[in-house]
Amino acid sequence: MKLRVATYNIHKGVTGIRGRPRIHDVRMALDAIDADIVFLQEVQDRNERLASHPGYPTSGTQLDFLATGAYEHRAYGMNAAYPHGHHGNAILSRHRIVTHTNHDISDHVLEKRGLLHAVTRFGRGKGREVHLICVHFGLIKRSRLRQATFLADFVQREVPVRAPLIIAGDFNDWQQRVDRVLRDRLGVEEVAVASTSETPDRGVLDWLLPWRTASDTQAGVARTFPSFAPWLTLDRIYVRGFQVLDMHVPKGMAWARCSDHAPLIAELELRPARA
Repeated sequence: MKLRVATYNIHKGVTGIRGRPRIHDVRMALDAIDADIVFLQEVQDRNERLASHPGYPTSGTQLDFLATGAYEHRAYGMNAAYPHGHHGNAILSRHRIVTHTNHDISDHVLEKRGLLHAVTRFGRGKGREVHLICVHFGLIKRSRLRQATFLADFVQREVPVRAPLIIAGDFNDWQQRVDRVLRDRLGVEEVAVASTSETPDRGVLDWLLPWRTASDTQAGVARTFPSFAPWLTLDRIYVRGFQVLDMHVPKGMAWARCSDHAPLIAELELRPARA
């Protein structure tokens, strides 16, 4: 069974210093991505300030608006609450989600972070159970390492070893420290490393800065931030029990208008169940 998955930090559906609403652009971006499962970060599911802005959706939540017409199943985990609203992680899925829980992994009071765990089933009847984890890690290295340890402990405790697993989100891990923890402890593959597709054509920045290409080959990660000229490797998709067929990061000003992050997209194929 093949499926397309994506991870996308949507920056609460606003861009720029003035916080101009871009939620309609984000929705069109999700339509263009056309993924079976989308892992979202910084979903501002309630914002009373933006609700009065001309053109901002007035019925339902932000997640309802993003899911309308494309995703029947969804899960939301609130990470931060404030007087005018709240935001967190979310998962949109075309496959039924049978259960989901949100876990507070905040390392200090200034950064509210969460781990959203959902279980979906592929196929008819009972189907095959697949575990989905959406995360948003902190900006401080020590916080990220503690959060990575929590994630690894959680997976080892809650996810059966042979169950297919997808972990995706904004790891803020430009130093590759979290990457090592997850690979070593969980036996997961990062999609940029595991992809069987050919190396993409080099962009303008790659020609101007030739060290980028060599670095990407060694690190095996995709650059997603900032979206107008991707430089840092913040967003990742890790898998277990899947073959990675392809991965790519959409680039261009149309994507830069949607969020400060570019989405990361992967084409996967579910490996046969092991006895």
